Amino acid sequence: MIIYHTYAYKTTGPCATIVLMSKITKYLNQLITGNVYDSPKILDFYSTDRSILKVTPKFVAVPESTDDLQKLLKFFDKLTERDLNIPVAIRGSGLGEMGGALSSGVVISTEKLNHLMEIDTREKLVRVQAGITLKELNTALMVSGLTLPIKANENRTIGGLIAGFPTDDFAGKYGGIMNYVERAEIVLANGERIQTNRVSKLSVSKKLADKSLEGSIYYGLSKIFDENSALVSKLQQNHTSAAGYPTAALVKRRDAMNLLPAFFGSEGTLGVISEVILKAVPIKKQTARAIITFPKLSLATKFLEPVAALKPRELNLCDIRILKAAEENGKTISSITKTLEEGFAVYVSFDEKVSSNFKKLAALSKNLARSTKLITEDNENSALFDEYENSILNYLNLPKNGECVPLLTDFYLPNHNLLAFLEDLKTLEKKLKIDLPLFGSYANSNYNIRPVLNPMSLEFSDEALTLLKAGTFIINRGGGSIVGGTPEGRVKALVTNPSLPEDEKLFYARIKDLFDPHHILNPEIKLGTNQTATVRCFRTTTQSQIVV
Repeated sequence: MIIYHTYAYKTTGPCATIVLMSKITKYLNQLITGNVYDSPKILDFYSTDRSILKVTPKFVAVPESTDDLQKLLKFFDKLTERDLNIPVAIRGSGLGEMGGALSSGVVISTEKLNHLMEIDTREKLVRVQAGITLKELNTALMVSGLTLPIKANENRTIGGLIAGFPTDDFAGKYGGIMNYVERAEIVLANGERIQTNRVSKLSVSKKLADKSLEGSIYYGLSKIFDENSALVSKLQQNHTSAAGYPTAALVKRRDAMNLLPAFFGSEGTLGVISEVILKAVPIKKQTARAIITFPKLSLATKFLEPVAALKPRELNLCDIRILKAAEENGKTISSITKTLEEGFAVYVSFDEKVSSNFKKLAALSKNLARSTKLITEDNENSALFDEYENSILNYLNLPKNGECVPLLTDFYLPNHNLLAFLEDLKTLEKKLKIDLPLFGSYANSNYNIRPVLNPMSLEFSDEALTLLKAGTFIINRGGGSIVGGTPEGRVKALVTNPSLPEDEKLFYARIKDLFDPHHILNPEIKLGTNQTATVRCFRTTTQSQIVV
């Protein structure tokens, strides 16, 4: 191939690097149907996501087919044989908050791999390319009376929901994205294309004899699982930490294997998802909402537990300070906030037995203090509930003197420790002299704190690191996990890597070596995060994109 003759040398300075990058761009544009860019403007656009980081890539590739994707990965994998290691990150919609889709090498965007391939309405199955968004998918499914029951940012891609593996607001009832992925097509680090499915013991033996990367993965995983049976068993019971590759422990079940679980939360570091077959469910025709306000969290927690037993679709908790801030920004929610200066609001939605559950809510509220207030949805006040849902987005997008930075996001916290955690949080607020209002899902034990900091200030790096470490400390003290709802990416890895048990760290490192022998798939995130390098990448400008 031309590549070996053209690029089989090392760069010796900035000018040589620019020439080499230009030659690679030109070659790749001849190689694939899609496009590869090295224009500074385009590189700058893909240098940020929703995190506090900025990492400028050398190339941006936009493949238009799985064939393109295979050629790109094979190219960058082969470059390592000539001592040219260019890290590859996969980007869906660029909505990640931990810097997992950023790269100092090449960013491969799946934005054009966004087609719906087919729908089987009888079996309720749908086959899509990984770059299709949740909104695009559910809009298409709606015609058939179906939906994917995920409450996440509707602009996130299906591939991003698998690789980023967020705990969504419907997961308490519907279980999350993992419950709905039947099969996936994966492009491995060397460009091989594989289909994930359940492989019997006999088929596994055949794959072990195969000289492909897929065969090496099956062989290596079988060996790793046998040597770490106790750890694998422990990880199979783990539902509170997404650091590393804990779902890989689900690959082997008895004598059969299925590689699919390994890719949930892998953030594009084990392979690239190109196509997915999903199981859809019928759309619920009857839905309704309620909001209950409490002057104290202790009163709210007495109410939340029996409500959770009613199996609501959503059961969320929000600090009144967030709603007050949104109200100051123009949201018309005074009927919710006017009687409270502090406290919490509980938001609950049902999609089954609505009238019966509303009666139960009313009965529960009668047993609470008179200072509580219950508002149930009817034909006259639906707009109020829409305003409430938008109030959190309003708060996240219109802070004064900075931005609501994503540091302590999507963390797991046992609900029985909420009150003790809130006391620790108040202490931390006083110590750091910063507001730390809490919001999140009681149904999933998944919470967020989005403090207002200013990336343009000289103190930003120190403030961000201090808050990340102090917040993680009190989350851990409450029996929680900073990576309970999303994997670590670059940012959370700053606190998860040092605390990860050595046997787990080695287990995950061996898995990474199997799937990505030359470490081209975003080696700068997860276990490969370096604190000094990451802190250097902290943005010095405020986020210009709207947080949704």
